[in-house]
Amino acid sequence: MRHTGFLITAVAGATALAACMAFGLRTQSAAAKAAQPAASAQAAQVPGAGKAAELANAVQIEPKQLAELLSATKGDKPVVLHVGFKNLYGQAKIPGSDYAGPGSTPEGLQLLRQRVSSLQKKQLIVLYCGCCPWDKCPNAKPAYEALHAMGFTNVKVAHIAENFGANWVNAGLPVTKGE
Repeated sequence: MRHTGFLITAVAGATALAACMAFGLRTQSAAAKAAQPAASAQAAQVPGAGKAAELANAVQIEPKQLAELLSATKGDKPVVLHVGFKNLYGQAKIPGSDYAGPGSTPEGLQLLRQRVSSLQKKQLIVLYCGCCPWDKCPNAKPAYEALHAMGFTNVKVAHIAENFGANWVNAGLPVTKGE
């Protein structure tokens, strides 16, 4: 009898779990479909938005390389600019980085242009976002292209494969939290 009770409890629990998972997938699917038009509209605002994966390997820098460059005691430090969304920058950021506006919006690109206007064209500038997976990032490529169009010749983009939390924070690289 004890085994039967256990079996019934296990089956009921598994059924409830399966129902929750099905509901969760349905809810995620609906949320993704609802968010899709907004993401498409935002990406359409700026050419190149959402195409970070198209950036040449030569202009990419891995997070660990950037952290080593920033911690080096010799040589000039790069100017590091966050070109993602303000709320993410407010949560955690690369120490010494500045917020330069989201590269996926005309307003963000204008902020970026203002931020770099006093820099030398050969200055090493590293852009980073980390809002989402690299192949979906709406901010990195337009920001890179804007600086390139302004004549900057030494611009790199941090290749953040998944997101800033996974590829920078959880990797144990230096972080400043809060604004």
